[in-house]
Amino acid sequence: MNRTVRITETVLRDANQSLMATRLPYGDYEDILSTMDKAGYYSVECWGGATFDSCLRYLNEDPWERLRNIRKHMPNTKLQMLLRGQNLLGYKHYHDDVVEKFVELSIKNGIDVIRIFDALNDLRNLGTALDATLKYATKNTVASGCISYTQSPVHTVEKYIEICRELQKMGFQTICLKDMAGTMSPFEAEGLIKGIKDALGDMPIVLHTHCTTGMAYMTLTKAIESGVDVIDCATSCFSNGTSQPATETMFYALQQYGIDSGLDEKAINAVNDYFKPIKQAYIDNGTLNPKSMATDAQALVYKVPGGMLSNMIANLTDMHAMDKFEEALAEIPNVRKDLGYPPLVTPLSQMVGNQAVTNVLLGERYKQISKEVQNYIKGEYGIAPGPIDEELTKKVLGDSEPVDCRVEDAKRTGEEFKAAKEALGDLARSEEDLMSYICFPPQAEAFLKKRKEKEENVCTYTIRQL
Repeated sequence: MNRTVRITETVLRDANQSLMATRLPYGDYEDILSTMDKAGYYSVECWGGATFDSCLRYLNEDPWERLRNIRKHMPNTKLQMLLRGQNLLGYKHYHDDVVEKFVELSIKNGIDVIRIFDALNDLRNLGTALDATLKYATKNTVASGCISYTQSPVHTVEKYIEICRELQKMGFQTICLKDMAGTMSPFEAEGLIKGIKDALGDMPIVLHTHCTTGMAYMTLTKAIESGVDVIDCATSCFSNGTSQPATETMFYALQQYGIDSGLDEKAINAVNDYFKPIKQAYIDNGTLNPKSMATDAQALVYKVPGGMLSNMIANLTDMHAMDKFEEALAEIPNVRKDLGYPPLVTPLSQMVGNQAVTNVLLGERYKQISKEVQNYIKGEYGIAPGPIDEELTKKVLGDSEPVDCRVEDAKRTGEEFKAAKEALGDLARSEEDLMSYICFPPQAEAFLKKRKEKEENVCTYTIRQL
């Protein structure tokens, strides 16, 4: 086979997000970045997803500074992020001017590959982010259109191929199949990838999957045989379980096929050796729960992605309610059906998961409905893939009708930026600070206050020393 299949390394984002709820601080991996830069990856996924929220909420880090530091140490590698279309990295739809500025700043601070998806595959929610990506593109920028893959009575191969055709027409340069729950079978991968290749010609296809169900290695192998161009993997000590298949393993398999991955074997082995003690430390302190490292074939029923599972475990542990884990897991497909079979990907995965947990803990289904689920039923996240349960709809809407448009159409008032400037005052020193506040107001404000206090303390100490 005279082919190339490239590999995206996910350890800096999705691998640790899936295994340990995105609790990996920048300081833990700074020293290996220069080695990763020599490894020959197609890209390194290092930003977006839950990293932004986690930096501000748990790690006391500036996510923009993290990105700039990674860029500084990795000048030769494409840096990749995951962007939730009109949701950006938050949990609601933002106005078009906010989306455009966020994309502009992401590229300015070092991002090359922007993988853009919508939780409902509502393509209206991708347009603004795509237009901004193309507008501010550098020579290395890649706009990757992403399908949230799932199975249900309303999700078919024909439907996915139709979506891919639309993504290509919109101007995306690659298409990623995002199998966030790891439920895509080898059979499904073959039919889908061959179908897309037949329909779209030379459009590069990326496959992102997880090992949650034990299916991923078989699925990637069949995807390679079917013509996939890029696969997502994680350095082996951070692979498997709810994470991705191992980089080194797939490198070896590709060699056996005679397919060039572009990877440097010595470098990828050095990367794994570096992360081994880091992983062990998180196992020892309980941050990495053994449940996240196991294979759970029941996920083929529940359709639960890795990040959703690790966050659900963390939340139930915090509430001292892990005895309700199995019951809450079994409730997820019921909630998903009631909501019209949305793909379980952020933010829908958190919304469905939290509602399932609430149903179980309160002992009554929909006794309490989260604000986010209510907004979803109102149509504020986009068009549901299938019909929403009539009783649930009536409970939320009464006699009102759901919204039938993209809620944030053409809103470019600048009001969020004005409000952020007024709220932060001298705490904000850059557009990036304002953007952090717009996305996560309480977390960003708390972080910026700590930053100012720390600098004032350092200044006072220096004056005393003098």
